[in-house]
Amino acid sequence: MSPVMLSLAFALALAASVLVKFWLSTRQIRHVAAHRGQVPAAFAGSVTLAAHQKAADYTMARGRFGLLALAFNAAVLLGWTLLGGLNALNGWVLAASQSLPGSWQAMGYQLGLVTAFALIGTLLDLPWELWSTFRIEEAFGFNRMTLRLYVTDMLKGLALAVVLGLPIIGLIIWLMGAMGPLWWLWAWGALMAYQLFVMVIYPHVIAPLFNKFEPLADTELKGRVEQLMARCGFSSKGLFVMDGSLRSAHGNAQFSGFGPSKRVVFFDTLLAKLNAGEVEAVLAHELGHFKHRHITKRIALSFAMSLAGFALLGWLAAMPAFYLGLGVQPSLGAPNDALALLLFMLVGPVFGFFVTPLASHFSRRDEFQADAYARAQASGADLSSALLKLHEDNAGTLTPDPVYARFYYSHPPAAERLAALAT
Repeated sequence: MSPVMLSLAFALALAASVLVKFWLSTRQIRHVAAHRGQVPAAFAGSVTLAAHQKAADYTMARGRFGLLALAFNAAVLLGWTLLGGLNALNGWVLAASQSLPGSWQAMGYQLGLVTAFALIGTLLDLPWELWSTFRIEEAFGFNRMTLRLYVTDMLKGLALAVVLGLPIIGLIIWLMGAMGPLWWLWAWGALMAYQLFVMVIYPHVIAPLFNKFEPLADTELKGRVEQLMARCGFSSKGLFVMDGSLRSAHGNAQFSGFGPSKRVVFFDTLLAKLNAGEVEAVLAHELGHFKHRHITKRIALSFAMSLAGFALLGWLAAMPAFYLGLGVQPSLGAPNDALALLLFMLVGPVFGFFVTPLASHFSRRDEFQADAYARAQASGADLSSALLKLHEDNAGTLTPDPVYARFYYSHPPAAERLAALAT
């Protein structure tokens, strides 16, 4: 493949993805706006007009914000690649690394390039994240986070990136240069082992850095949950309540960890909104994912896709056209492993975007299966009631555009989901 052909393929893929995203988002905004004035007939007795309109306004506000972010992110991606931004950063970091001791130059340059790229990306994203949190989420009553807490979380995240992220990046870069043509297989194995390690330590080491976890104190609910888990043949390392209200009014229930370290976690906001039967039904839905091995299948699929990605990168990284076609002059006197990684991370999602509807389809199928399992193990009426409450409290629109929903929605629209539970 020539550099010109790669440049053209990338430009066409980026343009196509942006146009599709714009078309879908504008469809969603128009459809929600057109149905804002009336609660759908299926929900007329359970959802107020005020709640329906709040959900519509929230959806439209996030949609318009997303359109601006879409244009900005596309411009940034072009800036990094075809317009030479990554090439300029690479030259600057390479020149700065010459002051390092000789034995440290190669790795210092490459880790420096990754770190500089990550910091610049964080700064570029920061205004958008602040606006989303402190303007949009705040305006609709969902944000509970203070600016101080936001900064504290960001600093903790940066510290974790240094402690956990840099070592695995350094190892992958080293493997790229030391393990010959099959380096990508070794790098894939190292990354998969690292991801499993993080899954295991997350509930005990990482999550407590950001939230408090208290044992579930409600004896009635605890008894119901333990009986449900016994019926389903499921065990965990405990039932916990997380102070999700510290940051957001959105509620959730989840399993945290991997293998023997799994624990059941309820957001305090969820417990404040649902009764015991509804909480049990929501947990039964989550258990349904484990019963049908959805989590295991998703992890296996993720690992397989990562293997394919590393194999593709192993092929591309050896081709000068890969760098030149994406606006970067490869270094002649220094390794290009970090440069190849960054380029692949930049352009990969552009081509991967087009499998989104397929992934969404299978995700929705899994949600229907988990709902059916929950209806069999708990109460379908309680699950329907819980879903409707959470949908309303999270300001989820009841009238999404059908095409948008088929393309993006990982969960079925509320009307379809509740209809399936009623049959």
